[in-house]
Amino acid sequence: MSDSLATVTDQQTHRFERGTDGPRVILVGVDGSDSSLRAGAYAAGLARRQRALLAIVYVQPVLAAGAALGVPVAETTDAIAEDLVAQIRQAMEQSKDTFDVRWEFHTFRGDPYNGLVAAADELKADAVVVGASEQAGHRIVGSVAVRLVKAGRWPVTVVP
Repeated sequence: MSDSLATVTDQQTHRFERGTDGPRVILVGVDGSDSSLRAGAYAAGLARRQRALLAIVYVQPVLAAGAALGVPVAETTDAIAEDLVAQIRQAMEQSKDTFDVRWEFHTFRGDPYNGLVAAADELKADAVVVGASEQAGHRIVGSVAVRLVKAGRWPVTVVP
């Protein structure tokens, strides 16, 4: 075998593979919007079929301007997180006999894009699922989903 062929073969056999024969951790970003809840349902189905852990992530926005004006931002976003957990627990409880999936709920603080990136890195996500933006301006500026796809670090599924 020639040296160049041996080098190529060695490089191919030593590649790092994050996952196994399918994703171990599927991360889904939720914020309470209809599209994020649809993304959560879709991700739960993927996790069930792949026998993967479903990591449900809510990124609590840090609104410096609101906090400066005395608006209780932390309490508001904490309440949203608690409401999301309650909705998720209720949905899982209703479907536990027919729909068994392992799941965890995580909250991160920051802007949605950087929060989801940090979550995916920390949780070692093999796939990311998000809902399509429902805001018209995102078609011009770019949404969190588009930025995640462009990052090219994980397979990203955008649910309409």
